[in-house]
Amino acid sequence: PLAGAAMPPGAFSGTQAQAAREVNTASLCRIGQETVQDIVFRTMEIFQLLRNMQLPNGVTYHTGTYQDRLGKLQEHLRQLSILFRKLRLVYDKCNENCAGLDPVPIEQLIPYVEEDGSKHDDRGAASQLRFATEERREILEVNKKLKQKNQQLKQIMDQLRNLIWDINAMLAMRN
Repeated sequence: PLAGAAMPPGAFSGTQAQAAREVNTASLCRIGQETVQDIVFRTMEIFQLLRNMQLPNGVTYHTGTYQDRLGKLQEHLRQLSILFRKLRLVYDKCNENCAGLDPVPIEQLIPYVEEDGSKHDDRGAASQLRFATEERREILEVNKKLKQKNQQLKQIMDQLRNLIWDINAMLAMRN
């Protein structure tokens, strides 16, 4: 507000127009990625607050501390709601920017040798084709290994989740 009061009204609208021109789909995607990271961070903070809050199970607790934590929790939830609205705006703007684009067919991205009557056998094109098929085969193998590793990691995470659940249940039973 103070900086805007010192600037002439025409200069401020000019900088806004320049900023609007500089926003493209790639920068919107970056903004969306940062927003998602903020959402994840805020969600982690909410879970941290919830974990530290005591349940009103008959145990005496300080109302001041409870009210403070409740206020922080409500503020985080309000900010999370704002971040989700911002993410929706970015998503809609990206879809609007990409609506007129025609997707490139996959066949145009893969090099191949045409056999439409041209008999000149180009050694460079044949070697490029062999290289491309080898590279594609290697990529498929790496993808297969990656899927296997992801499956193994998922199983490990599930086992850890179950172990933590069991430990928490035992601790709760002990108390």
